[in-house]
Amino acid sequence: MILASGLPENSGSGPANNVVVNHSSRAAPGPPSPHTGSAIAAPPPMNTVEPLPLFRDVPVSERQNLFLRKLQVCCFQFDFTDTLKSVREKEIKRQTLLELVDFIQSGSGKITDNCQEEMIKMVSANIFRCLPPASHENTGQVSADPEEEEPYLEPSWPHLQLVYELLLRYVVSSDTDTKVAKRYIDHSFVLKLLDLFDSEDPREREYLKTILHRIYGKFMVHRPFIRKAINNIFYRFVYETERHSGIGELLEILGSIINGFALPMKEEHKLFLVRALIPLHKPKPISVYHQQLSYCITQFVEKDYKLADTVIRGLLKYWPVTNCQKEVLFLGELEEVLEATQSAEFQRSMVPSFQTDCSMPYQLPFSGC
Repeated sequence: MILASGLPENSGSGPANNVVVNHSSRAAPGPPSPHTGSAIAAPPPMNTVEPLPLFRDVPVSERQNLFLRKLQVCCFQFDFTDTLKSVREKEIKRQTLLELVDFIQSGSGKITDNCQEEMIKMVSANIFRCLPPASHENTGQVSADPEEEEPYLEPSWPHLQLVYELLLRYVVSSDTDTKVAKRYIDHSFVLKLLDLFDSEDPREREYLKTILHRIYGKFMVHRPFIRKAINNIFYRFVYETERHSGIGELLEILGSIINGFALPMKEEHKLFLVRALIPLHKPKPISVYHQQLSYCITQFVEKDYKLADTVIRGLLKYWPVTNCQKEVLFLGELEEVLEATQSAEFQRSMVPSFQTDCSMPYQLPFSGC
């Protein structure tokens, strides 16, 4: 699903040009690495985990302290590969997370700066982790088709989902003051979120997509940084790895961002089209994310029809002359771009387009495409 709502751009300045995405969240094959995220104050020993009172059962004046105590409980990490282990403690944490989500969502009271800081530490302790080796790394089938691979589903999802839900409710809450929240949802936090887009679990990527989209919309100061960080992920994917689970989700976010670009379009945005988006036609697994990529490309042309010539020449540069299925995708995208342009640009692009078209050995009817 494409995120359709356009986000108005903000020129903002900052250290966007110095962004480096190292993708350190992906573990190498072998035993999982220790958790590297931020950590709240060390929780008490496991045998002291007990249910805490409900928020409604304590005076309003004590709720902030109770909030902090509940955050402590939620810092416990459990082994979900053994369904019979720590069953009671797992349920206590799950119920506590539900209470925290409800507390933030209901707007029962504006939480203090200290509570916000400790909440982001708890979220970080749960979600920032080394991802397991990718499926193809476990099997040794480096050239496997990503569309045919069975995704790894995170065993701790019953807890992880609620932590993501808490973060989402915090970000979208009208009680959340961005001037305060940006101290905790900072560039380091955003980069770690982006690292997690390589998770094979589609449920996790869906939450990440929604949360990052909301952060981009609410924290205007982070916008140039987020665009540059996504740009770096694309570079690494195109020119180094050709393996990444979250390219489609990142493109969905960009589709909404591009929709909100102001006119006349800035040169940096046009460079993003040329240097980041058009080269995404090169990798072999393009079919996994082509729908989202085509939407982004068409958005550029609809905003500035003069970009049609640039896009078409870029498509022809990466035209898959020996890959029938990929060629069908390119033809569909070329048609959408031509429909979005105007006659003058169409005439300029027509000659190279048809020269390429006529040089192709047409096997479409005979290849089962």
